[in-house]
Amino acid sequence: MSADFIPFTKPYLTGRETSYVTDAINGLELVGDGPSTGKAEEMISHLSGGVHTFLTPSCTDALDMSGMLLNLEPGDEVIVPGFTFTSTATAFAQRNAKVVFADIDSSTLNIDPAHVESLITDRTRAISVVHYAGVACDLDKFIEIAKRNKLMLIEDNAHGFGGTYKGRHLGSIGDMATLSFHGTKNIQCGEGGALLTRHDEIADRAHILREKGTNRRAFLDGAVDKYTWVDIGSSFLAPDYVAAFLVAQIEEYESIQAKRKFVWDAYAAQLINWAGEIGATLPTIPSYAEHTSHLFWLTLKEADQRSSFMKFVKDRGIGTTFHYQSLALSPAGKKFGRTDGTPVSDRTAETLVRLPLFAEMNESMVQQVISAVLEWRP
Repeated sequence: MSADFIPFTKPYLTGRETSYVTDAINGLELVGDGPSTGKAEEMISHLSGGVHTFLTPSCTDALDMSGMLLNLEPGDEVIVPGFTFTSTATAFAQRNAKVVFADIDSSTLNIDPAHVESLITDRTRAISVVHYAGVACDLDKFIEIAKRNKLMLIEDNAHGFGGTYKGRHLGSIGDMATLSFHGTKNIQCGEGGALLTRHDEIADRAHILREKGTNRRAFLDGAVDKYTWVDIGSSFLAPDYVAAFLVAQIEEYESIQAKRKFVWDAYAAQLINWAGEIGATLPTIPSYAEHTSHLFWLTLKEADQRSSFMKFVKDRGIGTTFHYQSLALSPAGKKFGRTDGTPVSDRTAETLVRLPLFAEMNESMVQQVISAVLEWRP
């Protein structure tokens, strides 16, 4: 690639990560749940509505914890979007639950509440929504559905750390939520995640699951004189020096978000006429959502246009990529799940393209991307 090639994504560094990690290592903050973990969890909680926060090695681990916390039994069902990352589904499939795939709305790519409701049976135990691209689902509808059917509501908020729904922080509205701090996310530490909950009783059990099924936290708090095995669990602790890296990132949250918003807003304003001319679809932001500018997507009119588009802009120095494949049509989806069809998810998987979006993009780079896109015609 040439020096002026614009990659699809690039991890952002604030400049303090090295010193924070070095200080943690020199202070022998090596294992999980140390001082830096506590600081990171406090900062995450603040940006997520003050909920209980558990830093994990990945969002996948946080989702796995949510699956454990549901107390699922074989034959139970959990509804998830048909267009999402595999971890949203594997968290429940590995608990021997049936994963039920609901379709998405074509304007936001968020899970469709009307389709979710049609899929509920007497075996349904939970709904897991994904705030795609950091744009909130219509949570009031899901809260009403969950309450009426006595279901748990999980917010897979891997894209939406810091986003809001009607002024309320994403991650604080459902019964549980998960975050990702993967290297591709706005705030990142290479690999990392978090489990959130607003419920004290869920938080109490999450402490046990994260500590290999032991009541070690109660021991450290002086509630018991020794700790022992009391439940299922695993090792869901990130090293403390990873948390130190994350602290450096969260300190710059507002600055990072502003840089990304600049890019997102430019795409939205300058590509809208082009999209209308060629029949492409750009993201819709509902009035209730303050989004995180996590990614900028477009869907082309026909599936066979995507490879042409991506090659065209690549030849002009622009890196693009697609996103998820349809889970309902995947081999594991057919094995572990059921659906009555996810046509929007299936089509989106074949027609979606993501444009470059990272905090170090300047005006010249943004205009290079926009110019290349505007040149393309099907």
